[in-house]
Amino acid sequence: MTLFVGLGNPGSQYENTRHNIGFKVVDALVGHFAARDISKNTFHGQLYRTASTLFLKPTTYMNLSGKSVLPVKQFFKIELEDIIVIHDDIDLPFGAVRFKRGGGHGGHNGLKSIDAMVGREYLRVRIGVGKPERKSQVADYVLHDFSEVEMACIPQLITHVKEACLALQKHDLNEVKSHYSLKSIEALCP
Repeated sequence: MTLFVGLGNPGSQYENTRHNIGFKVVDALVGHFAARDISKNTFHGQLYRTASTLFLKPTTYMNLSGKSVLPVKQFFKIELEDIIVIHDDIDLPFGAVRFKRGGGHGGHNGLKSIDAMVGREYLRVRIGVGKPERKSQVADYVLHDFSEVEMACIPQLITHVKEACLALQKHDLNEVKSHYSLKSIEALCP
């Protein structure tokens, strides 16, 4: 069983923020598979499933994402290497896409929470959202909506990452990296 976790914050005020790109990809995957909703209070999130795959959107708010991932992992007896976390990354330019197993959290509070509760050796799908000029602006930046120019490219970016996630279920990581890694949004949205 594979578990895809899209990181974000619940509530309409966060819907189009940079922090919520993981939610958008999971929504696309759930739609692609017409996965059924099997959410329960104990999962602290919206959980969908197909025969072999789970899709989770934690509703704990970003900083407590691990509180949602842990009960789902335990209930379905999912191995750490079968967890794929899709998240925003300010260390990558807007529209860049990278894949990485394990490693540090880079200051990302959602990853920090997951690392603390389940370990670090899960697969990360990192989606670049760019970064603010000053470090002191990071919290504000990730909780703001994408710009109009960025929003115009978001559908192509989400489709690309959804396709990469589908490929992760069939191909090895290096093959997926070579086909789906992006340096910036220009490759999808010139």
